[in-house]
Amino acid sequence: MNNSNTFQIPEEMVSRYAALNEKAKKIEEEMAEIKKIFNAYFDHEYGKNSKGEERIGAYKIQRQIRQSESYHPDKTVKILEELNLSDCIILVKQPDKEKIQAALTLGMLSAEEMKDCVIRKCSQAIVVKPLNK
Repeated sequence: MNNSNTFQIPEEMVSRYAALNEKAKKIEEEMAEIKKIFNAYFDHEYGKNSKGEERIGAYKIQRQIRQSESYHPDKTVKILEELNLSDCIILVKQPDKEKIQAALTLGMLSAEEMKDCVIRKCSQAIVVKPLNK
């Protein structure tokens, strides 16, 4: 897409994007600092990892606590195996990327055989930097 007659991005738009991106970074940093203060307040007033709510002027500020639990894989599997509860253990079969690469390199496996198995993920990122630095 190198046909500049049909579509162009104005320099003003690039400049605006760069300025907004810089503002966004500063806003995120300031919000992170304010959140630290809010959490310190709620820790002091309600206790660590406790929810709380305050009315301040025209605002209501709440701290919500979300918890998730999971089992430590190695420790849990060891205990379940010791208790002969192998039904509580899932064996997950997944490809070993390093061994597949080695098999491809050694010719034990062809790229053709694996072509429908490869998942490619792409992500886009826009980076704007001033040229005068």
